[in-house]
Amino acid sequence: MTPTSTTDNPNWWKEAIIYQVYPRSFLDTNGDGVGDLPGITDKLDYIASLGVDIVWLSPFFKSPMKDFGYDIADYCDVDPLFGTLADFDKLIAKAHSLGLKIMIDQVMSHTADTHPWFVESRKNRDNPKSDWYVWADPQPDGCPPNNWLSVFGGSAWQWDTRRKQYYMHNFLTSQPQLNFHNPEVQQAHLDAQRFWLARGVDGVRMDACVFHFHDRQLRSNPPALVRDTSTVTDVNPYGMQAHIYDKTQPENVEFLRRVRAQLNEFGAVSIGEVSSDDALAQMAEYTEGGDKLHMAYSFNLLTPVFTAGHIRKQVEEFNERVKDGWASWSVGNHDAIRVMTRWGGENPTPALAKLVLAMQLSLKGTPCLYQGDELALTEADVPFELLQDPYGITFWPEFKGRDGCRTPMPWTNEAPNAGFTSGTPWLPVAEPHLAANVAQQDADPDSMLNFQRRFIAWRKTMPQLTRGEIAFFDAPEPVLALRRDVAGIDSVLAAFNLSNREVSFDWPASSGAQSLESHGLPGQAAGGKVTLPPYGAWFGSVPGGAA
Repeated sequence: MTPTSTTDNPNWWKEAIIYQVYPRSFLDTNGDGVGDLPGITDKLDYIASLGVDIVWLSPFFKSPMKDFGYDIADYCDVDPLFGTLADFDKLIAKAHSLGLKIMIDQVMSHTADTHPWFVESRKNRDNPKSDWYVWADPQPDGCPPNNWLSVFGGSAWQWDTRRKQYYMHNFLTSQPQLNFHNPEVQQAHLDAQRFWLARGVDGVRMDACVFHFHDRQLRSNPPALVRDTSTVTDVNPYGMQAHIYDKTQPENVEFLRRVRAQLNEFGAVSIGEVSSDDALAQMAEYTEGGDKLHMAYSFNLLTPVFTAGHIRKQVEEFNERVKDGWASWSVGNHDAIRVMTRWGGENPTPALAKLVLAMQLSLKGTPCLYQGDELALTEADVPFELLQDPYGITFWPEFKGRDGCRTPMPWTNEAPNAGFTSGTPWLPVAEPHLAANVAQQDADPDSMLNFQRRFIAWRKTMPQLTRGEIAFFDAPEPVLALRRDVAGIDSVLAAFNLSNREVSFDWPASSGAQSLESHGLPGQAAGGKVTLPPYGAWFGSVPGGAA
């Protein structure tokens, strides 16, 4: 693999593939049961072998770890749990030598309550950082200032006895909300971002980027017209509000422009996590114009809904709303039930994993892959007494939290820890994952791991799939049928069977098409009829512009 030239191709990130590493669960090198930066460095050759381009690292900064790193106590240092700044510099150097780019996770909307900024802010109402967080007086009856809710349960307001005021938190009570209306807060984040960019970081993933600003008047949210079940489950009352005042405020657009200007200085890229009532509209607003986020993703494909109609709707609606913005389509990450279980049920077939990967990598946008999905890992069953995620503990048993997708990577079939650690892992290695380990799949040419390597390599030879325009065809469920077009070359047709039964359907557009090989999925077309086995797919080429 050779480094991507951003000079020759300024839009290289549109053709790239992102691979997310959850550091706690990747590889532990010191026996404390928690993955670390040296472990990631040790496995960068493995990541490079997948054919991906960008490695997104979930937070490794100093933190009390109440939300496992998404509660930051120092934006400019590595938590000793993960290593040192020197370890990070070694990781960057090796990644770049392999042609990989490193993207770090920027959690700007809130800090840990142990962050020195908050420690100072809560002392009294007139210290230099008194206005760095969102503070508000109680209502006359002592109640919180409004009806805003926390994603993680309960009110978004926590009483503080030092200031005799409430402070806002969108997540845990130990994650106080920063006041982005204060220009000093914005500058502090830009300074922290510059620190990492100067160390060679190639991009940032902006966590919870719709939460930066709040309504200055602290107006209560109205009830939701349609309950949100994409960003939270239906057992969480958070989805019952229309969140028009506690996030997605218009001031955020100008701040994102400031972030982009700084990224441009370093040739770095950004991806934003968008979780809002109308996520597609927010994705469009935050990526259009080329002066804010490079790309954004939502939770719209991280739901249990697995139909051709749903997937088509997400892509079409985004493309209708923005012509020059860019999406990143993700079907798995550290916040969602693993896709094999979410879309495949209790006993999913490995064929599903191959189909989902091919479908995801055929959509217009930058794919984001999650560690372990290349092994077709299923959701781990973590018993309540071993749960670590406070989100899951709060909403147990109907919602079990995020631990099931965060269990350690299985590197070998050696029980009990699958090569992840010589100590006691912070979460148990799931028994079914032992047989899906990397070493075993690496030696099996028919494994999901080797299929992913081959499919990614094949995709790189198909400019239609990496940068082409997209159009969908009407096809019977469960078939997703589409076309990708690049001017001057043949168009690519693709049909995906999202079910475990064989499907045949008439597709006049496929008449006369030349079937494409080397993608590794079964499916055939003849005489304008396409036949797809369970979780099969067919790719064909037709003269450019043909419908």
